[in-house]
Amino acid sequence: MNLIWKMSVLLLSMAISVCHAEAFPVATDNVRAEDVGHNDKGSHQLLVMLHMPLPHFRPDSSYSGRYSDDSGHKARRRIAEAIAIQHKLTLISDWPMPTLGVDCYVMASTEPVENIITILSHDARVEWVQDMNVYHTLSANDPLYSLQPSAKLWHLSEIHQFTTGRNIRIAVIDSGVDDNHPDLTGQVNIKENFIDNNPYISETHGTAVAGIIAARAGNGVGIEGVASNARLMALRACWELSARDTQCNTFTLGKALNFAILHQAQVINLSLTGPTDKLLQMLLDAALAQGITVVGAVDPLRADGGFPATHPGVLAISDEDIKHLRIGAMLAPGRDIPTTEPGGKWGLVNGASFACAHVSGLVALLLEVNPAQSPEKIKQKLILIPPVAGRTPGTIDACASVAQSLNSCVCSCNGNHAAKVIH
Repeated sequence: MNLIWKMSVLLLSMAISVCHAEAFPVATDNVRAEDVGHNDKGSHQLLVMLHMPLPHFRPDSSYSGRYSDDSGHKARRRIAEAIAIQHKLTLISDWPMPTLGVDCYVMASTEPVENIITILSHDARVEWVQDMNVYHTLSANDPLYSLQPSAKLWHLSEIHQFTTGRNIRIAVIDSGVDDNHPDLTGQVNIKENFIDNNPYISETHGTAVAGIIAARAGNGVGIEGVASNARLMALRACWELSARDTQCNTFTLGKALNFAILHQAQVINLSLTGPTDKLLQMLLDAALAQGITVVGAVDPLRADGGFPATHPGVLAISDEDIKHLRIGAMLAPGRDIPTTEPGGKWGLVNGASFACAHVSGLVALLLEVNPAQSPEKIKQKLILIPPVAGRTPGTIDACASVAQSLNSCVCSCNGNHAAKVIH
């Protein structure tokens, strides 16, 4: 009789647990990319970090940053599920961030999350908790300026006699890149998608950025990239909402940054902007600590230039918008830039996104000369044009920058585009 009573209690408790779990569902990764980070459907999202004991993984050439089926992950997943149930949240997705020693869980609530964040920040099981932030790329809307080819402005043909960024690994964290484009064939070494349940597709912004950085040289068509012999990691963390609106969020960007660090990128291009974010700040610090140069686009609509451009150690790049020079931004070509478009086409683009891409390519040129240069050394090698008549102050002089790294003349040593190296 005692055994029957115990079995009855056990079955009853199991039934209660099932009902409780169904009342506050725990999803898997069955979520559309456009639903992650959006609050327009009554869902407010947050990120919950759980501590990951080290060592957690041994990445090889095929490692994409996803979980192996280990008991540690299963245990942390159960903790995340318990937290979700306790606070009436829906567990949407998760991803390891071994670079920071945490597992990252996306959870959603039908209520505003401010109170939940406050409560979870005092939960001993939680490393930290934060909002899901949204980021946008920085394309301009008017392409009809007089043509100013970037190759001519930066004298690429002369610079490429000395350096082409050969085999420098550049992570383009952006929307999808068309690696079948005639100017990008063979330029992409790694292609990864970090948007759940949304296939990798070729998109306008990512393809344009990739072309400016590393379009093939001497193939008889199109353009020539700033670092035409660099090798790209095309990391899709953003998606196009329209021809003029490309969006990312904390979770997708965090996954892509984690991947770039683990796969030893030497340059990370972030042609995007948004609010300051703790997870992304920590990942940027980890990248910089490993000697990765990070290039960020300055947002002309934000007084401080926007994040990640304002993060310490990130190269902040603007497109001829001198009002941001006071925050340490540098200027690069970003107006009427010919570049690649999906489907084997070319077009003109404008905006800080594309100025940022120019500098990522230029950094690759400097790294080919000396791959051991730290991000701080790279910044010191970026020479600015003197504030002379007819020249915009704060503009990067590509010829002088490469000349300083080579310790010799690159372009015309008597002109305004190069400087003699002073010992």
